[in-house]
Amino acid sequence: MAGAMVKINGEDGEFAAYVAEPSGAPKGAIVVIQEIFGVNAVMRGVCDWLASEGFVAASPDLFWRIEPGIELTDQSQAEWDRAFELYNAFNVDKGVEDIQATINFIRDSNPKVGAVGYCLGGLLAYLTSTRTDVDASVGYYGVGIDAHVGEAGDRKNPLMLHIAEEDGFVSKDAQAKIAETLTGDGVSLHSYPGRDHAFAREGGDHYDAEDAKLANGRTVEFFASQLKGG
Repeated sequence: MAGAMVKINGEDGEFAAYVAEPSGAPKGAIVVIQEIFGVNAVMRGVCDWLASEGFVAASPDLFWRIEPGIELTDQSQAEWDRAFELYNAFNVDKGVEDIQATINFIRDSNPKVGAVGYCLGGLLAYLTSTRTDVDASVGYYGVGIDAHVGEAGDRKNPLMLHIAEEDGFVSKDAQAKIAETLTGDGVSLHSYPGRDHAFAREGGDHYDAEDAKLANGRTVEFFASQLKGG
């Protein structure tokens, strides 16, 4: 079930995205929002996994304004250093615009579109739920969501967040602020005791197979329900 790179026309220009498609009729479409390492093998793997679950999955290159085609891993300090350089140079508002352009692109053939993001992408998945017309959104261990909880009232569609209780990038106070603020119908918060940041990144230092399977199962069930009928 090999994916392919495509070009998407955004507000500021053309950028690339990796797209994987299911073998049968799709259950809906999902925008896969990258970590700080770019659209690398991990993100392409997420797309392929979602395609195997029956969804069209598209992961846009959100670093294209800085440097197109970034592909880093979490396996060397030099790559971590470069990843944080990109993170610090990244314009979150422009990133959300590119996500909306990706939603528009895949909505042409898939009326219901969701979004799932990891790390930086976890924040962007939350902002996608408040700033775009996405139908459902899931964030894994998003960094910086607490600084944007004031936008919670702008959310129009269901949101699920996976929170690592021992996340080295998200303090206990930040987690408490998220839990206190993001409440009400359509919001599902799942907390994972003992887990650190990126517990669902296979091959990473903090990967936990059991909780990754639990979170991923919840994600698939959520999208199957929310994107049904698309």
